[in-house]
Amino acid sequence: MGFVDKNRFSEEIYLGLPANFNDKIITRRINIINSIENFYDTKLNCAEIGCGNGATAIRLANYFNSIDCYDIFENNKNEFEKNAQALNVTNCSFLQSDIEKDTITHEKYDRLICFEVIEHFKDDNSVTNLYKMIKKGGKAVISVPNKWWIFETHGAKLPLLPWNRVPFFSWLPKPIHEKFANARIYTKGRIVKLLKNAGFKIEEVKYVTAPMDVLKEGKLKEFLTSTIFKNDTTKIPFFSTSIFIYVSK
Repeated sequence: MGFVDKNRFSEEIYLGLPANFNDKIITRRINIINSIENFYDTKLNCAEIGCGNGATAIRLANYFNSIDCYDIFENNKNEFEKNAQALNVTNCSFLQSDIEKDTITHEKYDRLICFEVIEHFKDDNSVTNLYKMIKKGGKAVISVPNKWWIFETHGAKLPLLPWNRVPFFSWLPKPIHEKFANARIYTKGRIVKLLKNAGFKIEEVKYVTAPMDVLKEGKLKEFLTSTIFKNDTTKIPFFSTSIFIYVSK
């Protein structure tokens, strides 16, 4: 179990660690996007909110005209640009910005990607800013942590349990969880209600199967990812680390 990185806090909000290029969770999310009809188009402009090191945007660069990649951490810029250069990607731009606070351009983007970010917002009603950024008729894909996964993936303010993955903590009632947790966590009903209230039309909701990225390579990981956790999505919430929501405007 990894420990919470104390350098990833901003105004007492834990912002988490970006996924790595080779993490299975990135592949799972992209595979789900691939199944969405007409999501890609090389004439369209896309935004990614919380781009981190570019693990998602850079892999999708060839499917869009451009991708503006927003992240609150300026420190992620160097790694992002190195990754883009290594893959000869020139249409992805890193933009340091706090989407909750900074002025946003309304109806600028045809597509928007926002994976595992909303739970870190100081106020998750700020998803209205995501809605404002998309053009009428635009589409977005969003994911948030799933409450019913057995492990708390962002850690908690518990002095005797400083680990990043606290077992069963996510199952506690919402008031207790949000008092001590480093980030919010969502049920399907909660995230759907939040996005509907922001104005989004819900097109599809899926449970993303746990990728087992935290396990070391070996027989156990090989067994789990070839059996119980083989498919990209699952109908069993307890086997899912996150909820994937496809929405439109």
